[in-house]
Amino acid sequence: MVREKDVCWEFAEKLDGNKVRCKFCQRILNGGISRLKHHLSRLPSKGVNPCSKVRDDVTDRVRAIIASKEEVKEISSVKKQKLIEVKSPGNVSASKSLVPTEAASPNMKVFPTVTPMLPHSMNSQENAERSIALFFFENKLDFSVARSSSYQLMIDAIGKCGPGFTGPPAEMLKTTWLERIKSEVGLQSKDVEKEWATTGCTIIADTWTDNKSRALINFLVSSPSRTFFHKSVDASAYFKNTKCLADLFDSVIQEFGPENVVQIIMDSSFNYTGIANHIVQNYGTIFVSPCTSQCLNLILEEFSKVDWVSRCILQAQTISKFIYNNASLLDLMKKLSGGQELIRTGITKSVSNFLSLQCMLKQRLRLKHMFHSPEYASNSSYANKPQSISCVAIVEDNDFWRAVEECVAISEPFLKVLREVSEGKPAVGSIYELMTRAKESIRTYYIMDENKCKIFLDIVDKKWREQLHSPLHAAAAFLNPSIQYNPDIKFISSIKEDFYEVLEKLLPLPDMRRDITNQMYTFTKAHGMFGCSLAKEARTTVSPWLWWEQYGDAAPGLQRVAIRILSQVCSTFSFQRHWSTFQQIHSEKRNKIDKGTLNDLVYINYNLKLARQMRIKSLEADPLQFDDIDMTSEWVEESENASPTQWLDRFGSALDGSDLNTRHFGAAMFGANDHIFGL
Repeated sequence: MVREKDVCWEFAEKLDGNKVRCKFCQRILNGGISRLKHHLSRLPSKGVNPCSKVRDDVTDRVRAIIASKEEVKEISSVKKQKLIEVKSPGNVSASKSLVPTEAASPNMKVFPTVTPMLPHSMNSQENAERSIALFFFENKLDFSVARSSSYQLMIDAIGKCGPGFTGPPAEMLKTTWLERIKSEVGLQSKDVEKEWATTGCTIIADTWTDNKSRALINFLVSSPSRTFFHKSVDASAYFKNTKCLADLFDSVIQEFGPENVVQIIMDSSFNYTGIANHIVQNYGTIFVSPCTSQCLNLILEEFSKVDWVSRCILQAQTISKFIYNNASLLDLMKKLSGGQELIRTGITKSVSNFLSLQCMLKQRLRLKHMFHSPEYASNSSYANKPQSISCVAIVEDNDFWRAVEECVAISEPFLKVLREVSEGKPAVGSIYELMTRAKESIRTYYIMDENKCKIFLDIVDKKWREQLHSPLHAAAAFLNPSIQYNPDIKFISSIKEDFYEVLEKLLPLPDMRRDITNQMYTFTKAHGMFGCSLAKEARTTVSPWLWWEQYGDAAPGLQRVAIRILSQVCSTFSFQRHWSTFQQIHSEKRNKIDKGTLNDLVYINYNLKLARQMRIKSLEADPLQFDDIDMTSEWVEESENASPTQWLDRFGSALDGSDLNTRHFGAAMFGANDHIFGL
């Protein structure tokens, strides 16, 4: 009766014929205590129905017992294998595998000539690196995973455990650890929620339509401390139905609390007017704002359609395609440029175009030197090609380089604005000033060419009127101390009316507006604490919302309004998005298997990425470009018929923030339906 000593017997009643009765749900199971454990663990295995009434603490305890037994079996198997290897003859064949044939892993099949002695020929460092490399290759992991901060943390933690450490089994990762990490992330969001009563928050609604016409909506919530991913919704069935979308937004607003929400930002793929009208009519203090970064991207897109700009981009692409499609020529270019790339991959097609022109302009002298170098002339594999003649002609064309300089000059001011609003920080109080300065840069550059100046300023003004202008942006500019007290700023009077409109909306009752006029006078005239030396010094050095928190006590009513307005972001693309992950959630096949687990994985994955991005801001990484060159972009790919997935040319379509080359390689080699997470 040894088996009856199993601790799990306290949860069951032993019956005749190797049967047991669960004490929680009273179900009778065939197979004894082993099947009972899987019944109580609620793990989908061995054909046992999970218990619907078992307590969570019992489930966790039973899962731990199952996991420990699996570890014992694994260790026993390893010891047995080592014993077999010790007893094997000394002249082991070079074709012998490191594991038994019937248990050979895929990487062992790929490397059939590896012998048991090979690891011993390496030092510990090399052996560890080899094992990590095999893990990446066998499991088709993107190489960019090695850039993750958690990658090194994992290795350090394993090293501290010493020899014999056994990693958690798949089921434990999928259940115990998934739930635990999800809870940790949730607790972090709860801490941030406490500030919403003071700062308010912005709901970000971001959409993507895939090649199956599915419309996925991501909801995020942003406040000064952090931005959190809330959930992803498949709205394919009702994406064109304003009433259904309005109901969806209502439910999200209620989840955050209408009293906490200051603003909702959505991109242009929505029925913007219909949903905005619904929200404005039903929530008096909530604003609906356009996405600033999407508007800026559209401005750059219109710039690139101007005839001479488009021609300049095509000529530059002729050079980059020729170089990047000849390996030896690419090596020569990198040798002469000190390893620098000739082009850049940006967050959108338009951004890539202008970033690449900037990069090419910096390499101008090196490009000329390369095309006239002896190394180039002596290599017939590319020097004698027809494209070579075209490239040399372009590089020697001074008109081409003047056009490149002009493209860089007109685009850089708007790329600078795009960087400011895409960093995830509260920037709603700066957009007016930033756009004004960008327009002034155009006027200054084209001071002697009124026609060109008008062409580009008309593009900017048209997009501003149609998409970018928002009363909330104007009110934020009015309350921004770096603008209000700057004598060089001339647009203050023109935005005062918008400011009053916002003030009336946020303070709808007369009692709430009592003494507000006097408080506005105190602020604009810098009386009281507004005019102290510390406040003056901080006007341009701290965030506007923080300035008001520290120095706005002389106008308490206006202070509350200012903090709530100035604490908001103004862009949907403040953070990298990982659409390949979200696509899995809405896979029909996976929805039938384990949709809840996939939702949890996306919730954790996205929020960990957001947290990491907040940490690395100090490294001054450019938020507009990726680390790796997209080898399928129009700057590299020579194919006339571009792949439909070459560019998801909407703002911020950074599929998973990973190595684009590797991702395309993986899809080609393993198939587009081979999803991550292995569920």
